[in-house]
Amino acid sequence: MSFTGVYQHAIDAKGRTSLPSRFREVLSAQGADKLFITTDILDPCLQAYAPGQWTAFTERVAKLSAFDPVVRQLVRTFVAPAQECPVDRLGRILIPPSLREHAGLVEEATWAGTVDRIEVWSPARWAEAQKAARAPKAQAVLAARLHQLL
Repeated sequence: MSFTGVYQHAIDAKGRTSLPSRFREVLSAQGADKLFITTDILDPCLQAYAPGQWTAFTERVAKLSAFDPVVRQLVRTFVAPAQECPVDRLGRILIPPSLREHAGLVEEATWAGTVDRIEVWSPARWAEAQKAARAPKAQAVLAARLHQLL
C-alpha cells in the first residue's frame, strides 16, 4: 500500500490535526501507529515517514561520513528537526510548534500522499505549488518525465 490522495483537515489550538483515514490504513498495514515528521529542504512544507522508512533512511545516513560538510548540513536541516509523532486513538496527530511554523500551518493542513511518504502543507502554499506545477513550462517537463515512467 502507498500513500496517495490529498486531504484537508483542521488544526486545533494545541496543534493536533486528524491524520487522514487512508493514511492511517497504510500505517496500520505496516504495523505502525506513528509518523516521523521533519522539515522539507526544498519546499515550505513537512515530510512525514512511516517508522520503517524513516529507520531505513537514518541507517543509511549513519553510514555516511560525519566529516563531509554536505552530510552535516543534511543531518542538521532534515534529520535533526524530525519529531516522532504518535497517532492517538482518535486518529489525531500533534504536529510540534517548530514544524508547524516551518510549514506555515495555522488553522488547516493539507495532507498529500506522495507514494512512500506524506507531505504536509498549509492550504495556501499547497495551492501555490499546484499552480506552479500547472504552468505551461512545468507541464512540458512533467509530461516528459511521466512519459519515461509509463
